Amino acid sequence: MFWRNHEVVPSKHDPIQDRISKKEDVIQMDYSSQAPRITLEEFNRLLDESAPFQKIYGFVTEEIGYGTARARLPASADHVRPGGTVSGPAQMALGDFAVYAAVLGAIGNVPLAVTTSLSINFLHKPLPGDIQADCRLIKLGKRLAVGEVFLTSGGQEAPISHVTATYSIPPKG
Repeated sequence: MFWRNHEVVPSKHDPIQDRISKKEDVIQMDYSSQAPRITLEEFNRLLDESAPFQKIYGFVTEEIGYGTARARLPASADHVRPGGTVSGPAQMALGDFAVYAAVLGAIGNVPLAVTTSLSINFLHKPLPGDIQADCRLIKLGKRLAVGEVFLTSGGQEAPISHVTATYSIPPKG
């Protein structure tokens, strides 16, 4: 593909499109039929042993499924910025944490899975109270996983933030 007069024009051979078309590298996300590869107890033990950063925020992992997770940031004055709202960095950290939980729910206890990119859109000012993160993986490959998170607050259904993050999965062996 290439651009011509603001249009995408397919070329005869597009190696990027060829790569995207190869489905054997991508596991289609079927959340209902597979058990999580790490239990909530195992995940919490891993955090206690090797991820002390999560204690700074006080994250609570409520659920882990195969490629899904629900986490919560308890309300705290420590996370409030001027203007009386929850800070952006706290929301970003919660989104990242939720994706980490969902990735490990799909691949198991692989503590060296790491964030390679994260993007957040702040949609609404959070209501007072806990911030809830609901995550699902939208792609799980051999080396990369992509997750999507919706953050909500105060029991509202409308999201306050939308996060997408990509994780690098270390090679086996």
